[in-house]
Amino acid sequence: MTKHSLLAGAALAIFSFSGMAQAAPVMAASAAVQSPVAAMPYDARRGVFTFAAGLEESLPAVVQVTTLGQSRGPSSARNPKPSQGGSGVIIDAREGIIVTNHHVIENGQKFTVDLIDGRLFDATLIGADKATDIAVLKIDATGLSQVTTVDSDTLRSGDLAFAVGYPLGLDQTLTMGVISGLNRSGMGDAIEDYIQTDAAVNSGNSGGPLLDSRGRLIGINTAILSGGFGGGNDGIAFAVPTRIMMFVVDQLRASGEVKRGRVGLGLGSLTAERAREIGLNIVRGAVVYDVEPGSSGEQAGLKPGDVLTRIQGRPVANAGSVQATVGIAQAGTRMPVVYLRDGREASTQLTVEPSDPAAVRLGAQAAIARGLTLRNPASGRGAQIAVVEAGSSAAAAGFEAGDVVVQANGAEIVDMKDLAQRLQAAGEAVVPIIVLRDHERVEIDLPV
Repeated sequence: MTKHSLLAGAALAIFSFSGMAQAAPVMAASAAVQSPVAAMPYDARRGVFTFAAGLEESLPAVVQVTTLGQSRGPSSARNPKPSQGGSGVIIDAREGIIVTNHHVIENGQKFTVDLIDGRLFDATLIGADKATDIAVLKIDATGLSQVTTVDSDTLRSGDLAFAVGYPLGLDQTLTMGVISGLNRSGMGDAIEDYIQTDAAVNSGNSGGPLLDSRGRLIGINTAILSGGFGGGNDGIAFAVPTRIMMFVVDQLRASGEVKRGRVGLGLGSLTAERAREIGLNIVRGAVVYDVEPGSSGEQAGLKPGDVLTRIQGRPVANAGSVQATVGIAQAGTRMPVVYLRDGREASTQLTVEPSDPAAVRLGAQAAIARGLTLRNPASGRGAQIAVVEAGSSAAAAGFEAGDVVVQANGAEIVDMKDLAQRLQAAGEAVVPIIVLRDHERVEIDLPV
């Protein structure tokens, strides 16, 4: 039997209270017949139930992270003071790679890492991603331990979970709970797909690992919900699942930044107020409020007002859960989507696009190029400017919504498609434009 199995020969030690010792062999034998795999690991030598054997190998990989911020005064650059701290976990011992939270290292000037064996190292920040609250540090050290990482998609509510870290100024601390829920979101519209656990997590646990009962990494502890004063533990904690963590870590290690997939949809979270407005009796979902011309979303037939309820087999709680699924998918991935339109359920497929959209995007009803959203005018030739992106070079040049482009680079413009194609052909060159504004011809140079 494995080290996690209950040894039938040790059953007498288990049932030694309340006069149950004599019945123990019979009960143990019965349990063995019903289930060949024991429910709890048992240490026969000490006579206790324990998860220590699986967890002890991972504990040396859990580190304390201290962020040094720039203090005031002439010597601040040389002697930055501790500004915040948290925990982290080594996932690659050979390279000295540590995962922690973005909010643990945010605004830091210098970072130090304390190991459980007492060693202290300066750390280099490889990269950080605020949207997922993940950061990667590196230390140059030998004799490091690392955790084994497993796919968080294999988790089930009710699985045991262990949080490890350095909370409230204490030395390394281990707490136990269960997986209380999966695919949790609702704390914003960022990328959210959290593991919820009731393992005690407090200030200082941020960035530390959430482990399964075999000591394997399943998530990074990142947030708690607390109804009490002082922000203490109330039994509701959240961890970034390894499914998202590894996508972010791999990109940060490769390039120092994260590039996410996209589908060209502007999304908002479905609220009770919005649900009442559109006559729905649900409060979970993502409302489509904009569809980019020529995007995967437009090609899939989605329209403003549609409510996404499932994507790639996952329930959609809000806009963040859509971002969590699309954002870690490779370009070209096809994702089945279930949505509601006018209260009726329908389905389609979205194809994930690269993170950098094409400079010119032509759709059925509109085109986007150089900060301008273009449509065909209600009457006549040309291309009407429907939207000028705030802060864009087009806005700085003086283009206005309602302008009708009638000439570009000296050529008469037939419609929005004609203008989009000419801007695409112009590449990085500045394009002289003539627009009609209040029945007057206005000449404006359109920069890139």
